[in-house]
Amino acid sequence: MTTDTAAATKFYVDVVGWVPQQTGTPGYTALTLDGVGVAGLMAVPEDAAAMGARPAWMGYIHVADFPAMMEAIRAAGGKIWKGPVTIEGVITFAVVSDPQGAGFLIATPLIKDAPPRPAPKSPGTIGWHELYATDWNAVWPFYEKLFGWTKTTAVNMGPMGTYQLFSAGDGDIGGMMNRPAQAPMAYWNYYIVVPSVEAADRKIAAGGGQIVVPPMQVPGGGWVLQALDPQGAVFALTSAQK
Repeated sequence: MTTDTAAATKFYVDVVGWVPQQTGTPGYTALTLDGVGVAGLMAVPEDAAAMGARPAWMGYIHVADFPAMMEAIRAAGGKIWKGPVTIEGVITFAVVSDPQGAGFLIATPLIKDAPPRPAPKSPGTIGWHELYATDWNAVWPFYEKLFGWTKTTAVNMGPMGTYQLFSAGDGDIGGMMNRPAQAPMAYWNYYIVVPSVEAADRKIAAGGGQIVVPPMQVPGGGWVLQALDPQGAVFALTSAQK
């Protein structure tokens, strides 16, 4: 969600290499790889902006039983902000948040005979999902119970606390940690795979973005950076090589 869809589209096309594609939904631009949508852009809705919503990336979690999941989210202390909304033949979704306020969406795709998804970890896909929680240990049962995620490796980050990796059944897909003091609320951050974070660093600067955490190597040998796009949305990049 952004305050300038045209500018944001150009920025991410330049930085990531996505190809924009107009959809049948007015105001919504799909960002594609080889013709397959992997992300999207839209203006921050007026009702959300009135409640203080700012430019941000929102991730989707696939669910099989939508009514049951809506009920389970409420019962577990989460909140339903909007939905369910159905775009016929495309998707049913709802905008929700966990008990500590981190927002995301639940969704059930409705497209029949959808084309194959891009291979995991290929450039342009989302390679890592990171939750900055108010108290990750307290909110973990919410995700574990509702979505079946499992804890894997716990990394001691010293003064920053524990960084808990998790899996959805086939290798690690993300991590959780307590948010830094300067973060006003809990939120999810998403790492987009690129061929080189160092090369992308220069493109971010040229496009008017801001580097928050410069390229750094992480355990396992990969490289990451964290940044703000020109409209202020938080995002991150990851690559196998610098």
